[in-house]
Amino acid sequence: MVRHSKLQKQVLSLYKQFLRAAREKPGFLPLVCSEFRKNSQIPRTDVMHIEYLLRRGQRQLELLRNSNTKQLAAFSRFTQQKFGSQKLKDLP
Repeated sequence: MVRHSKLQKQVLSLYKQFLRAAREKPGFLPLVCSEFRKNSQIPRTDVMHIEYLLRRGQRQLELLRNSNTKQLAAFSRFTQQKFGSQKLKDLP
């Protein structure tokens, strides 16, 4: 049996909660899965970044559970290709 760290257990718990909440709202399940899949590439040693994403995920989960929520925005990096000659600094 695989032993998970406390942080890994928190992330898995958050993922399960998101899946349950997303089932009740159409169109949210693919967004939830893609966000978690994208962030699964973060090294396990980058604890500060994982904790930040965990806190942000908990806030987004509260928004998703809100009965008035119709859509959630996903954060993505800005690129110069999307915005032409505008000089935008990449987000961390």
